Amino acid sequence: MDLSPLGMAAPSMKERQACWGARDEYWKCLDENTEDASKCKKLRSSFESSCPQQWIKYFDKRRDYLKFKEKFEAGDFQPSKMTAKS
Repeated sequence: MDLSPLGMAAPSMKERQACWGARDEYWKCLDENTEDASKCKKLRSSFESSCPQQWIKYFDKRRDYLKFKEKFEAGDFQPSKMTAKS
């Protein structure tokens, strides 16, 4: 899917569903392989080829935020030594 800056057509419903499905499979793999994300390389490639680049950036940031929030709410978040001093 080539969404060049000049031709930024919105993805069709089918393309959006393919993107979300690839994202969900990739995230599931990451959740199941927390110690070795390299096992998810093929799914990452599928995710990247199924989604517009801006979406990939957004979803990556979103996952990081959701994982942080999950740890924080569970009381597992440990501030870094740098954060503690400020």
